Amino acid sequence: MILEAAYLNVIAGQEDEFERAFGGAKEIIASMSGFVALELQRCIEAPGRYLLLVQWLTLEDHTVGFRTSPEYQHWKALLHHFYDPFPTVEHYEMVYTA
Repeated sequence: MILEAAYLNVIAGQEDEFERAFGGAKEIIASMSGFVALELQRCIEAPGRYLLLVQWLTLEDHTVGFRTSPEYQHWKALLHHFYDPFPTVEHYEMVYTA
């Protein structure tokens, strides 16, 4: 299992519109092969900052399967114009859990 983590900084004043757009966009990513689950969380201290966590079966399910798909182009059109700066995306693998 791979965890994708991205801090999303949404342009001030566009948070509600971003959340509505994400409501539709989450259906796109959820339909992809290797997708397991996602969470979108809003920062309490900085309401324009969000944390996106997506679980994938493999790294390639995200980096190849999703990012090179036609569905990704739709995801991108729905969401990428909200970000400033563009988010850094990192991938993690489990070491410990309790």
